[in-house]
Amino acid sequence: MEISSHLEFAAPPADVYAMLTDQKFLDEVCAASGSSSYNASVEGSITKTSRTLPAPESAARFTGPTVTVNEEVAWGNGSADGSRGGAVTMTVLGQPVGFKATAQLAPGGRGTVLDIVGELKVAIPLLGRKLEEATAPAIIAGYQTQQEVGDRWLAT
Repeated sequence: MEISSHLEFAAPPADVYAMLTDQKFLDEVCAASGSSSYNASVEGSITKTSRTLPAPESAARFTGPTVTVNEEVAWGNGSADGSRGGAVTMTVLGQPVGFKATAQLAPGGRGTVLDIVGELKVAIPLLGRKLEEATAPAIIAGYQTQQEVGDRWLAT
């Protein structure tokens, strides 16, 4: 199932990239997402987060009350205007769920746009599509949390 998210930040691409790869920013996003526990790290241009979150209601009978979501974003080099691409990989620990996407950071909108487009796959025969439909809103909500935390971050 294809999922896309469009975020806009009121800062130039270089500032937004610096924010997206800042340990404290990642910690704030994890905390704001309702994680009961989390770990975030930055290694050069690669960010990694692991968050334990309440399972979507429709999936809880398969997963239990919580899920651990691991996300890695590997950013490429920036161009002269600050734009850059990235690869997003998201998995759910112990579950046949994966999200692979591209991220594109570029000048636009209020200063910088971040477009994420990818494919969510739940590899469970017969139920996979229904679980994808149930899981997609949680992924989109996660990016909305990133937008909200980013707006506060850039305002200070």
